[in-house]
Amino acid sequence: MNDRAALDLLVSQGPLTRTQIGELTGLSKPTASQLLARLTAAGLVRTTGNVTGRPGPSAQLYEIDPAAAHVAALAVDQLGITAAVADITGQVLGQARVDTDAVPDDTTDLTARLVAKAVDGALAEAGLERGQLHRAVIGTPGALDPQTGLLRYAPHLPGWQSRALREELAEVLGVPLVIENDVNLAAVAEQHDGAAQDFDDFVLVWVDEGVGAAIVLDGRLLRGATGGAGEIGYMPLPGAPLARGGERSAARPDAGGGFQRLVGSPSIVALAHECGAPEVRTVAEALALDDVRAEVARRLATGLAAVVAVVDPRLVVLSGEVPQAGGQALRALVEEEFTGLALPRPEIRISDIEGNPILTGALRTALAEARDAVFDTA
Repeated sequence: MNDRAALDLLVSQGPLTRTQIGELTGLSKPTASQLLARLTAAGLVRTTGNVTGRPGPSAQLYEIDPAAAHVAALAVDQLGITAAVADITGQVLGQARVDTDAVPDDTTDLTARLVAKAVDGALAEAGLERGQLHRAVIGTPGALDPQTGLLRYAPHLPGWQSRALREELAEVLGVPLVIENDVNLAAVAEQHDGAAQDFDDFVLVWVDEGVGAAIVLDGRLLRGATGGAGEIGYMPLPGAPLARGGERSAARPDAGGGFQRLVGSPSIVALAHECGAPEVRTVAEALALDDVRAEVARRLATGLAAVVAVVDPRLVVLSGEVPQAGGQALRALVEEEFTGLALPRPEIRISDIEGNPILTGALRTALAEARDAVFDTA
């Protein structure tokens, strides 16, 4: 327990002296010295210079040895895979992107080849090899059913439907592997690094080409019996046809029905055309139009109201292409739509994660898994 407490402090606060570690953990100087000697011998901690500018002998600083473990984080989308490799401190050392058409699709192991190519590209940039990896986390649309092992709600990802998907990919990479819903990982990123810090109860709503939600209650993700909690893109709403199984495809991600048909990126551009702006080609251009922005806010608020009525979160974080394009103007209109409703009124924020929030959440999850394994000195 003392070892883990010291290691967690070094992760969160950076280099510390023996005295600082003793003060923060409540350990005596001799015990702190023994602890640091043990962790250094185990290859988990190393010295990193001395504290200067103080009277008396300079104190030696200790830090987590970055080479103690390495992790891979992957974000899967319809067009390919982005991979990042980081050391145990969270420092990203390499990143690579592989498009789906970069690997011939005439083989049965297309998915494994794509994953391997993305990870190998990131490892090469980092100057590492597969044997130096300790954990990997993949964020993908849909949800892995814990009972069957099938990736549900993702018919637009051909090649990801094997019942032994996790085991097959773990064997290819040679490390323990987690496959997690991409929106759940975006919520992990928000909880640790973004708009949901200090919130134990919140909902992240992802509005992009696809639509989904992640529900966090008491600080924990709610996944549901089949892993499908938060698949609000399929939620029936007035004004949208019912979503039927298998209707969504790679060629028509906006096909089918439900909430996604009302607020997904392709529908926003189509709405601008209906409002008399046939020249609009992007979501940002569409949401610059007052009429379109007001209608999108109404549609978003209608879907959010259904979620809020059931979950009653303190906070709703809006993420994805549509909220980012609409910005604070869209957020304010969504919030205004809740005025007068006989429902709880959560705070509504726009995501402020820089870069890819799915990749950030996958990295956070992979680091937590690796640290639990590597920092176990018992």
